[in-house]
Amino acid sequence: MSIIHKDIASIREDYSKFSLDEKEVAENPVDQFQRWFNEAVNSKVIEPNAMVLSTVSEEGFPSSRVVLLKDIKPNGFSFFTNYYSRKAVSIENNDKVSLLFFWPELQRQVRVEGVVEKLPAEESDEYFSSRPKLSRLSALASPQSEIIDNRSFLQSRVETLRKQYEKSDYIPRPKHWGGYLVKPLRMEFWQGRSNRLHDRVEYIKRGHDWKIHRLAP
Repeated sequence: MSIIHKDIASIREDYSKFSLDEKEVAENPVDQFQRWFNEAVNSKVIEPNAMVLSTVSEEGFPSSRVVLLKDIKPNGFSFFTNYYSRKAVSIENNDKVSLLFFWPELQRQVRVEGVVEKLPAEESDEYFSSRPKLSRLSALASPQSEIIDNRSFLQSRVETLRKQYEKSDYIPRPKHWGGYLVKPLRMEFWQGRSNRLHDRVEYIKRGHDWKIHRLAP
């Protein structure tokens, strides 16, 4: 028999900060996202570029994790990871993914469904070289998603690399590390409203155009 903690069931938050009208949104969802993202940054939202990336394994199981958005392009959203990681292996088998942004300070969330592809190597090289040196060393040292004995294993590998590159700031990007671009086919913008009558505006791609609809909460 499951036990529901009464304090959890009673947690409620009334949303009343903003509204969202389908007649006032941008024609393109990426432009609308840029508007909201800028507002999130200006409002000092904690890590506004944090997003939940969901993939589906070869066995059909969904898996979600928080990653960081690194660029907003006219045709999608980019992030970087280890190409041997669990998410990358899932992407290799199924290029359909989703993203979720949640900005509680603004009572907003954005859902993205689309297909993902690798970024060109030169874009991955450019971003990798812009990272702090220790972050680059960590990318070299970590066999992401593999089983390891303890944290000391990683610390030892980083220390070895730190000594190896102590006199050089140039660290080559490992071939197993790089970027992806999520190209949206469907996007939904959710604005919290009072009494759970939330505003939901959906964009669906039809050819080169986007169809805009209001959804019931």
